Amino acid sequence: MDNCNKIKAHVFMEEKYERISLAYGGDKDIRSEIFNSIERVKKEEGLNPDVIERIDENNINHMTISIECSEDDNRVCGDFFTKLLKDLKIDHCESDI
Repeated sequence: MDNCNKIKAHVFMEEKYERISLAYGGDKDIRSEIFNSIERVKKEEGLNPDVIERIDENNINHMTISIECSEDDNRVCGDFFTKLLKDLKIDHCESDI
């Protein structure tokens, strides 16, 4: 079973910057699952990327948790994102193009 119907993953990459944004639709259980997965992968990878929660009370589709890596961690952040997606049982990211 996958969580692609519950969590929409979007990856953004630029030179020296990477971000994965996980839209969860406001479900508190899914939110907890995402934060628990982030903590597990942080311990496993030894990274401490920025984690930012964005909440739009008027539009549940804009409730997201973003994990951002900047210049210092960007070379290994891809592995972090891959492990996070696997831990969350997300097998593909959304196509924003």
